[in-house]
Amino acid sequence: MPRRSEEMLVDLWMSLLLVWITCVPCVSMTPIIGPSKSTQTGGSAAVASGPGEGQRLLSRAKRGWVWNQMFVLEEFSGPDPILVGRLHTDLDVGGKNIKYVLAGEGAGTIFAINELTGDIHAMKRLDREEKAEYTLTAQVVNADNDQPLEPPSEFIIKVQDINDNPPQFNEGPYRASVPEMSGVGTPVTRVTATDADDPVYGNSAKLVYSILEGQPYFSVDPNTATIKIALHAMDREMREEYLVVIQAKDMGGHMGGLSGTTTVTVTLTDVNDNPPKFSKSLYEFVIPEDLPIGKMGGKVKANDRDIGDNAKSTYNIIEGDEQGMFEIVTDGQTQEGILRLKKVIDFESKRAYTLKVEATNIRSEPSNGVPFKDTATVKIVVEDSDEPPVFLKAVYLLEVNENAPINTVIGSVTARDPDSSASTVRIAKDAAGGFLMIDCNCRYFIDRHTDLERQFNINVDDGKITLAKPLDRETDMWHNITVTATEVRNHSQISRAIVAIRVMDINDNAPEFATEYEAFLCENGKPGQVIQTVSAVDKDDPIQGHYFDYHNSISVLAKHDTFRRQKQEIYFLPIIVTDNGNPPMSSTNTLTIRVCGCSKDGIVQSCNVEAYVLPIGLSMGALIAILACIILLLVIVVLFVTLRRHKNEPLIIKDDEDVRENIIRYDDEGGGEEDTEAFDIATLQNPDGVNGYLPRKDIKPDLQFMPRAGQHSGPNGVDVDEFINVRLHEADNDATAPPYDSIQIYGYEGRGSMAGSLSSLETASSDSDQNYDYLREWGPRFRRLGELYSVGESDRET
Repeated sequence: MPRRSEEMLVDLWMSLLLVWITCVPCVSMTPIIGPSKSTQTGGSAAVASGPGEGQRLLSRAKRGWVWNQMFVLEEFSGPDPILVGRLHTDLDVGGKNIKYVLAGEGAGTIFAINELTGDIHAMKRLDREEKAEYTLTAQVVNADNDQPLEPPSEFIIKVQDINDNPPQFNEGPYRASVPEMSGVGTPVTRVTATDADDPVYGNSAKLVYSILEGQPYFSVDPNTATIKIALHAMDREMREEYLVVIQAKDMGGHMGGLSGTTTVTVTLTDVNDNPPKFSKSLYEFVIPEDLPIGKMGGKVKANDRDIGDNAKSTYNIIEGDEQGMFEIVTDGQTQEGILRLKKVIDFESKRAYTLKVEATNIRSEPSNGVPFKDTATVKIVVEDSDEPPVFLKAVYLLEVNENAPINTVIGSVTARDPDSSASTVRIAKDAAGGFLMIDCNCRYFIDRHTDLERQFNINVDDGKITLAKPLDRETDMWHNITVTATEVRNHSQISRAIVAIRVMDINDNAPEFATEYEAFLCENGKPGQVIQTVSAVDKDDPIQGHYFDYHNSISVLAKHDTFRRQKQEIYFLPIIVTDNGNPPMSSTNTLTIRVCGCSKDGIVQSCNVEAYVLPIGLSMGALIAILACIILLLVIVVLFVTLRRHKNEPLIIKDDEDVRENIIRYDDEGGGEEDTEAFDIATLQNPDGVNGYLPRKDIKPDLQFMPRAGQHSGPNGVDVDEFINVRLHEADNDATAPPYDSIQIYGYEGRGSMAGSLSSLETASSDSDQNYDYLREWGPRFRRLGELYSVGESDRET
């Protein structure tokens, strides 16, 4: 029998068995559960195929299971409860009051039991994928007191699988890639579907794969789900991406099975199967002749249908550039060929170039290993530009003698205009035999920033450089100036050249001493002794031989030994130095020679004449110290005598001294401002006053002193003003008086003093009886004085 027929037969027997098992409860299949051991009291449980058989088993003392302790129930999803089985015990006879109790997994929630009949029903949906079997226990108890009448019995309810889960692709959707141009049967990728149904029961989990979309490009293996290439020469450049739909169906793919799908996006990866191709076979560019080196002159592009590295190309010039004027490089971003200048192009030299350019793939072609190539022609036309003048030399070297007269032509510079036609240019020889280009339409100038002292000039038309100021090689040997050339019609076109002018030496400097010499001659020197070695130098250029070095030095010798400092201390020796130039130059230099005293070893000790007359062994330093001490002593003596003379001089001026006026003033320190304000000169004129005492300023204004009885001015009263005048008259007429005016002021002490007058002038009265009561009215300062005099007055009266 073929394999396919065997599978169908097995499926048929399994289906019949499933129908029989499912229908067992429906035909009153009544399992009866009781004690499984003979030692249990109250009877035993048994399983019977009908009610009659159950009655016959009730009379047996010991019974066991006649069927398996397992109920098989298909998973279902209906809303109505389904009968799983029926429990019965041999105690359920007569009128005993018993009930059935169910415990274990799902008891009371998923499974329910009729307490009176023992029928077990499934109350909820059973899903094998969630739980495949349940373990429960059944027991018979007294309905009145719930006391068990027999031990519990355990049984299992097994959920039988049905095809209720479709296949699923848990990892989808998928993406895959395969190289273009792959052969038929080349694997692309593999997909995997899963089925939650029982793989060991029936065909619910047996999957078969098929392709719903993606033909005729791809195929899929029905068992392994491997996707493969089904079409030859698939080209990425034609189509790069494909969408493939894969189906997985259970029940072995038979009718009635469940299915699931997924998508696979397949991308064709690129291979280098296309050559680069220029978009044009001929490229034309116009490049100005003044384009700088390294700048772009044009671009070419070879397109490649490939992508990535397969589309990258390099560019090369393979023909038409024998002088290496151009180069072409690849732009890494745009994959264009950039044409650049390597050398300066000249419109007047060559006006067009024709190049052959090749584009080559970096990667080789996969079939023969040779890279793809393509070529194109590039025509370059040189465009004329207004170029600046071009000097024939970048650096000019000129020479001129330093004694050259002003306006001497030193040399010339020459520039040409690259834009001028060759037919308009004339060539001529210059004075030195060289060639000059004239009719250049250029103008020449000196950049005065390089010739600040304006020592040179240039002819603007022919570029001749002349001398403007005298030159001195010994000051500047080189002069570097910059000359510019501009076009006549366009002054913005400027070019520059450096002119280095070397000043040539002539013999115009006489040799002279290298330094100022001062020679010393010992008095006791021997004839022929070398006094000094001198050397001469020359500022002229050593190349011409106009200089002195140490080989040309001379020595001055002493001719006799009769030199003495007392006779002549210094000798001046003229020396004439002559060079060997043409014509020769000479100069006279004077050598100063001092005659000195020397030791026996010829060491100079002293060159002064004064030192010669000093005592033997006394040095000049000692002599100076002695003189300084003597001068110091003389100064001290003079100061001492002067001070003594000033101390003994009398105060009175002698007759032979100058006559001058002296004012001798005697200051009497008193009570400050109050005494000054209180003093009145009128008191000295007449102390007693004509009409009594004058008011005093040292008392209160509202008080007045009344004259006391017996104190009137008598004939002996003195007028101070008259007294002073008399004294002045006597002093003026006194021949023995000093020859100057003297003012003598005598302070009047007052009158009526008990002690009498202290003045040399007599008082106006000798009466000493006075009243001092007015002292009390003078204020606090005179209170104590008033008390003393008042006491004295009262004591005298008593």
